[in-house]
Amino acid sequence: MEHRIEPSPATGTTEAADWAFPLRLHLSVIIVGLLACTALPLVWMAYTQGRVTALSAGEAQMRQLGMRTIEDYRNVFAGGYAAIETTSAVPQMLTPPPQDLLAKQNLLLHALKSSLRIDGVYAGYADGTYIQATNIATNPTWRDTLNAPADAAFAVRTITKVIGIPVTTWRFFDKDTRPLARRADRDDIFDPRSRPWYHAALSEGQTTSVGPYISAATNYLTLTFATPAVGGSQVVIGADVMLVTLGEVVNVGTISKEAHGYVFDNTGRLIVHSDPAVMAKLRDNIRRGGLLSVADIARADPAIPAVTNLAQGRRLPDGDVVRFPVNGREHLAQSFHAEVAGMLKDYTVVIAAPLDDLVGPVERTLRRNLAAAAAFLAAGAIAAIIISRLISRSLYALADEARQLGNLEFRQSRVSHSWISEVNALGKALGAARDAIRTFSLYVPRELVRRIVIAGQSAIGSASRQEITVLFTDIREFTTISERHSPEDVVALLSTYFEALNVIVERHGGTIVQYIGDSIFAMWNAPVRDEQHVENACRCALSMKAAIDAMNASNRAAARPELVTRFGLHTGPAVVGSVGAETRRQYTAIGDTVNIGSRLEGLNRDYGTSILVSSAIRDAVEENFTFMPIGTVSVRGRTGQTELYELRG
Repeated sequence: MEHRIEPSPATGTTEAADWAFPLRLHLSVIIVGLLACTALPLVWMAYTQGRVTALSAGEAQMRQLGMRTIEDYRNVFAGGYAAIETTSAVPQMLTPPPQDLLAKQNLLLHALKSSLRIDGVYAGYADGTYIQATNIATNPTWRDTLNAPADAAFAVRTITKVIGIPVTTWRFFDKDTRPLARRADRDDIFDPRSRPWYHAALSEGQTTSVGPYISAATNYLTLTFATPAVGGSQVVIGADVMLVTLGEVVNVGTISKEAHGYVFDNTGRLIVHSDPAVMAKLRDNIRRGGLLSVADIARADPAIPAVTNLAQGRRLPDGDVVRFPVNGREHLAQSFHAEVAGMLKDYTVVIAAPLDDLVGPVERTLRRNLAAAAAFLAAGAIAAIIISRLISRSLYALADEARQLGNLEFRQSRVSHSWISEVNALGKALGAARDAIRTFSLYVPRELVRRIVIAGQSAIGSASRQEITVLFTDIREFTTISERHSPEDVVALLSTYFEALNVIVERHGGTIVQYIGDSIFAMWNAPVRDEQHVENACRCALSMKAAIDAMNASNRAAARPELVTRFGLHTGPAVVGSVGAETRRQYTAIGDTVNIGSRLEGLNRDYGTSILVSSAIRDAVEENFTFMPIGTVSVRGRTGQTELYELRG
């Protein structure tokens, strides 16, 4: 839709054109409307059906992930259980160290290599001797604690009795269990008989679990499996599973950055969280004997209150998926009650993730489909616009040509040949008018006419009294320059000079009223109002002088004459407007202000200055410019004294 308000050149008022709709809009609305009525319902149906499918796929994905996670979870504990059950049945493990030491060592290292999730496997004996194999490749804490060699992957600690005194030895092995180093530890006072796992296994007489607790050696949250060795010799075999390692197993970050895995013990206490930061808080609280509140964890994981209720309620069958909101965002959760060899019966594993993360890929595909449909609609709209523009392009070009003529602009015509004969005829008529007006404008101050029309002062005989600032320029000894050079050279030189000064005047908001031989008469604050007309005129004079100095430097280098210019500036009231005969008029300023400005320019000869200004100029802008006082003179044609100043910068 177009609603143009054009200024009237004759009256300076605005007239509202009739409301009109362009042809291209009509065509675009019709085509896009047809496309929308057919395509949008189909796209919306596909989107809604696809979203239902995406939700079903998300639940299925959660179930598959839950099955894999619980299987890995059980494998971690099953690995520890298998390691101690196998080790407890080997006869060489029944004798205390250092008997059968090599066999014990190889057996424990083999158990570690068989299950990378086990932190350590060990055996405690009734006489206080002890043998332990640890996996330092997967636990950097062991490496730092033991100051192990850089390429060490396993360490074996043995505590033997020499004359009843315990002696501890550490042996280090590479990843292929080849020996690397051996070290004695005189400060080790570890006694397996004082450990809870030793007492629990012997008192229950069967495989049991102890923990979770903070390991004294690694400072990690640990769960221990322990079993009495076959033969009733008070030998206990144990294996440690770090719950940090278990947290890696239940980490479901592969499907979502905001998905988490949880393990709750038989009291409903959270003992494993897949977020390492939360896991560190759990460990610290268990070490201090405290209980980390749900509110504390909720700061890092907003889903924890709902997950805790789900685990403690124990109402959800294993493997079922439940939905619940968290801060207005829907989540999916799945829980399992894991049991390993009759142990950990009441431990609960929960997996939770935001629903939109699970269905994200499908949602993105649906959004891409919507975007593609929107692109097709947009393409249809663009095609409609292109077709309509092919029809109306010439009409718009002709309208633009007419607006340029009204603004006295004569850029290259954009009117091309049209397949409509009437458009071609109108284009030829406008072209002829443009050529005629352009030729005539060479002899008329075009910018002045444009400014007068904009300011609304085109009425015959309209003139008014107002404040203006005037600038006069003159070239020193221009008559001599004209005598010494050909007319063609003088005209070319003067044209370049006037072109440079005209650009500077327009840039500073001024209007060149008249070219008088080699002089220029310019003014500010008319025909267009300018609140800073004095400052703009001063800046214009300084810019003119700088430009002329640069031009003269170029003229000297090319052996052309220098055009040393003098300037005069004054501000005050004058009568401004159109004056002259009824058939030939001129826009100018008349009054004492104009006369003084012209006289100031001439006084530069007497004082050897470049830019002379009056005290009125200096008083108006003395804070912004540098002036040098020249003196007080009597200006020809005016009574009283006039103070002179030179504008320096």
